[in-house]
Amino acid sequence: MSHVLVPLAQGCEELEAITITDLLVRAGITVTTCGLDEQPVKASRGTTIIPDTSIDKVQNASFDLIVLPGGLPGADHLRDNKQLQALIKKQFSQNKYLAAICAAPKALAEAGVLKGKTATSFPGVLAALNDDSITISDNAVVIDGNIVTSRGPGTAMDFALTLIELLEGKEKREEVNQQLLR
Repeated sequence: MSHVLVPLAQGCEELEAITITDLLVRAGITVTTCGLDEQPVKASRGTTIIPDTSIDKVQNASFDLIVLPGGLPGADHLRDNKQLQALIKKQFSQNKYLAAICAAPKALAEAGVLKGKTATSFPGVLAALNDDSITISDNAVVIDGNIVTSRGPGTAMDFALTLIELLEGKEKREEVNQQLLR
């Protein structure tokens, strides 16, 4: 069974965080949420989310996928957190999946894992980095090697279903999709 880490930063986009977590769990995937500190996370629209653990406690754990919800200022906190940056680099060096949605691809760019990749984000987020080594796409979901990116709250379901397919296969994706009456 796959194991996924979902880091939650203060100011994250709750629709993305909950959609990703909910759909992965529906697929039978073990999901661990972690805060960047020991506090409950106050999301961008005011929802309070209580992470399973803190980033301090997952430093030595192994994950099949690390997926970053976006939102502001959440994505900036993900980008600026040294422990998360180390986890992203370690995951990338082990050729394991990394994923980010909305503004969170900026955290992947900060770690250097988008160099030479095609990625998408909330409009303008990646373009603002002025990094010519990243090919920017307008597609809803982009897969480039072991990196998956997506545009924003409206693409969160397709993003999560894509992650399910990568980890558990097309049949599991279809099974979850049918549960959602899509």
